[in-house]
Amino acid sequence: MVDPRTPVIVGVGQFTERIDDPGYRGMSSVELATEAAKAALHDCGADIDAVARAIDTVAGVRQFEISGPTPPPFGASNNYPRSVARRVGAEPARAILEVIGGQGPQHLVTEFAAAIAAGDSDVVLLFGSDAVSTERYFAKRDDKPDFTETIDGQLEDRGFGYDGIFDEYTVKHGLIGAPVQYGLLENARRARLGLSVADYRQAMAELFAPFSKVASKNPFSAAPVERSVEELATVTDSNRMICDPYPRLMVARDQVNQGAATLLMSVGTARQLGVPDEKWVYLRGHADMKEQKLLERADIGASAVAVTAVNEALRVAGIGLDDVAAFDLYSCFPFPVFNICDGTGLATDDPRGLTLTGGLPFFGGPGNNYSMHGIAEAVNEMRDKPGQFALVGANGGIASKYSVGIYSTEPADWAPDNSADLQQHVAALPAVSITENAHGAATIETYTVRYDWPVRTGIIIGRLDSDGSRFLAKTKDEDLVGLLSDGDPLGAAIVVRSGDKGNRASLA
Repeated sequence: MVDPRTPVIVGVGQFTERIDDPGYRGMSSVELATEAAKAALHDCGADIDAVARAIDTVAGVRQFEISGPTPPPFGASNNYPRSVARRVGAEPARAILEVIGGQGPQHLVTEFAAAIAAGDSDVVLLFGSDAVSTERYFAKRDDKPDFTETIDGQLEDRGFGYDGIFDEYTVKHGLIGAPVQYGLLENARRARLGLSVADYRQAMAELFAPFSKVASKNPFSAAPVERSVEELATVTDSNRMICDPYPRLMVARDQVNQGAATLLMSVGTARQLGVPDEKWVYLRGHADMKEQKLLERADIGASAVAVTAVNEALRVAGIGLDDVAAFDLYSCFPFPVFNICDGTGLATDDPRGLTLTGGLPFFGGPGNNYSMHGIAEAVNEMRDKPGQFALVGANGGIASKYSVGIYSTEPADWAPDNSADLQQHVAALPAVSITENAHGAATIETYTVRYDWPVRTGIIIGRLDSDGSRFLAKTKDEDLVGLLSDGDPLGAAIVVRSGDKGNRASLA
């Protein structure tokens, strides 16, 4: 018998509204999360009204429309968590709005599982959603909806959480949006491996083709279409380049309307509320880690912190990688998946598969909330495979934060992790020297090309020949952009000059 304070996941729910569905309505983020939350309550197998009344805490994952200074185009709730809670009949004492980042769902599960174990909560409902499809659907229409909602009540708004991810220097040099950021990481990894542009694109396609096969069979997928390796690797009008090295089909699909939710309780409360034992899934392993800032990392083409988080979660669970029956690795782009495989020895074509949803480019990338869907799939998978283990890896920022959860129906008392101690080692790592206003001869360390801007623009991370310090630069120089687009510029000699608008590079 486990301790009655042991936390268990007892309900999960998902909802997807596709634009080609006959009943497509263009739902709000609140409406999407509400459908997912209702599904999670129904999934627990107990009296829904009684469970809803017992919820003492709700936490919402911050959706894209409220993740920056720009007001939501059609208005929004001033208290997203409580708007959803009230729609499902809950009046929790505590409501939280989480920071940005794809690590958020798993981080919240870990945080509130620990809170339940400590006796600080009994029943917690976590949810998130994104309605980018709605935003684009109504953008040019006259009948725009008004989703403005004013809800009274406490809200713990944790802020945007941009620190360590974005700053004035990176934004000035075009690191706006995930594809350009991850393109830099991807090409840095390619440099380390010594692969050609063509061979690396083939490897990305070979990694992601099986993901699309999983997505094609998932009823909650935004784009349930199986893609071949050739289709993913070949640049066409319908698979145009977004940011090097990514054609469109290798980029997280954010034009979705999706929501997902997870319901946690203590074992004692689950018994009191009549939740059947077969619904219980335990968080057996967990870890939360933060990486160095992008430009400070010794190797931009790797994130050792993410691998540390996986290993720590396995240690807490008391298992090895070979004992994991199912994985859902965050897959906004190939890099986060490759990184875990590189660091743990997990094969990219492991027969167990690396996704349960189908991955962000195919299943869908609903803002910061994707991994709530991964958790839902892991819970359902473990209910079907009693006693086995599923690992969810949740990535946020520019490979900046990584949260891991290991799920199983196999009972065990709550066990804490050592993430805080491990984080101290990260803080003690040496940081690469940075020269923000760079002048002189230099070499290209990594790069990407913004095909998504009106004028094709190269973004470069380089090293000054004079002292080896690192810098960012942009370029529209035709010769250099030509090399970045059609050649292999890694290690190429350039000249960088600093001005009022930042650093600019040209071929040496």
